[in-house]
Amino acid sequence: MLAVLPFLGQYASGEGEGKLVSFIPVEQEVERGLEAFLKRSIQEAEDEGADHIVLEIDTPGGAVNAADNIATIIKSTEVPITAYVADRALSAGAYIALNADQIIMEPGALMGSAAIIDQSGNTAGKKAESFWHAAMKSAAELNDRDPKYALAMADPDVDLPNYNAPKGELLTLNGEEAVKVGYAEGMAENRTELLNLLNLKDAEVSDAEVSIAERIARFVTNPIIIPILLSIGSLGLVLELYSPGFGVPGFMGAGALLLFFFGHMIAGFAGWESLLLLIVGVVLIVVEIFIPGFGVFGVLGAVGVVASIVLASGQSMQYILLAVLIAVAVTVGGSYLFIKIFGYKGFFKKIILSDATNSDQGYVSNTTRDELVGLEGVAVTPLRPSGIADFGDERLDVVTEGGFLSAGTEVKIIKTNGSRVVVRAC
Repeated sequence: MLAVLPFLGQYASGEGEGKLVSFIPVEQEVERGLEAFLKRSIQEAEDEGADHIVLEIDTPGGAVNAADNIATIIKSTEVPITAYVADRALSAGAYIALNADQIIMEPGALMGSAAIIDQSGNTAGKKAESFWHAAMKSAAELNDRDPKYALAMADPDVDLPNYNAPKGELLTLNGEEAVKVGYAEGMAENRTELLNLLNLKDAEVSDAEVSIAERIARFVTNPIIIPILLSIGSLGLVLELYSPGFGVPGFMGAGALLLFFFGHMIAGFAGWESLLLLIVGVVLIVVEIFIPGFGVFGVLGAVGVVASIVLASGQSMQYILLAVLIAVAVTVGGSYLFIKIFGYKGFFKKIILSDATNSDQGYVSNTTRDELVGLEGVAVTPLRPSGIADFGDERLDVVTEGGFLSAGTEVKIIKTNGSRVVVRAC
């Protein structure tokens, strides 16, 4: 036995040697940008020949559609995946963890509280809740876990008072509780303990890193950021029409829209076709300004811009249309504030005639002969009420104040206005 011990020690020290473990962070909110990052990272881990993938989870949750797509990506890979809950896996994060092959938690980490809510923080409706409860139950059953705990995380009507989740409260498990109910295969304080639990302590470790472009993509694909970017983009471009040259509003508007499309293209949701559709839409709107077409070009342009945003967003139709409506409301309100209250003027001033012609500025159609006022003469023709009168050296076309004067009547000029000479009988 003593002779065999050194060989056993040598074998133990080489546990996992020659194998590769890829650590992939699942941090911040769950959204479509995170989905794109995980898809790329898992694919790269497979291409590198990773023997095991560890998802280091620390998220408060996020979008259900992104979490569902991430779960599909996890289940489609043949490489074993461990969800390591380093701090919290709440809401959509709990769902992602349940779809992994096994779960390891830090002692103080939390998992659960997975009710589905809308953007306003309210319950998302019976249909959405039914789908989410079924998804949580299916994820638990995927690795033979008792589904009642998964349902208790999503449904406050499930009564689990022994785990601080009586009826009306959502279940949230710590590390010890998760191990006890079979939702975690163990606890680990750090990566070293984690690799020991996985029998991979001597394996090579690689870390997936979020690129700068992916950080931007994760930021701009956040459901909260999307309506903000669209609002800045549309308001900036509208105000630019009222600005001389191309100034700050134009740069802000164009920058916000380009950031929106760039982020969604990096995330893999938008293609060049959506950007091309945006450009065509903007061109049609500009054409409508310079070549009025009874609104046809303007309507087609607006439809093109909205369609490009919908195609690029990667979000549900209901959500992205809501974001567009928010942007329209902000643009209308902001434009009114700047144009009506602050008198913001610019581009439209160049294409709309606002100058007025008046005599003070020298704009006259005929010279007014003020020196004629007071002259006396004789009507050469009957004045009915207009006619001709003789004023010594000059005959003039005149008009009475409204009455009839016969030829030969002596008249006097009382007023002149341009070519109009007004007379009355002396």
